[in-house]
Amino acid sequence: MNRWLALALVAAVSPTFAASPTPLSSADVKALVAAPATGSKVLALWSLDCAYCEENLAALRRYQRQHADGIELVYVATDPMAQAPALEARLARAKLGDVPSRAYTDATPDRLNFLIDPTWGGETPRTVVIHADGSRKTYSGALTAERIEALIHL
Repeated sequence: MNRWLALALVAAVSPTFAASPTPLSSADVKALVAAPATGSKVLALWSLDCAYCEENLAALRRYQRQHADGIELVYVATDPMAQAPALEARLARAKLGDVPSRAYTDATPDRLNFLIDPTWGGETPRTVVIHADGSRKTYSGALTAERIEALIHL
């Protein structure tokens, strides 16, 4: 019993870490936006200077946990890889570091924006849902549970 208590205390005071984002270049976008074999892929586009991006990331993570089968979630920071330490820290503080994340590496971020979603003007937060049948739904702005449901379901 004391061993479990000690382990719980260590876990409670241990810092939370987030994995470093994987670089995203224009050559990588085709695979990123490819339709999944089953279910839906959700790209959560965010940036460090976004007012409610963290809330969106958390809402999408909650949804994925509740509907684990069939939802592939990827966080995509529109910030450059040079900001990786700040990106990691932000995700770790929010306890969102357990989701695969990407960060831009191209010198022209607008090009990546266009390749990810030609209808997107670069505003964050942006959510792109890609279904197994190849169809897409997108939304810019703060997400509600109802909005997430509408995006995920065909």
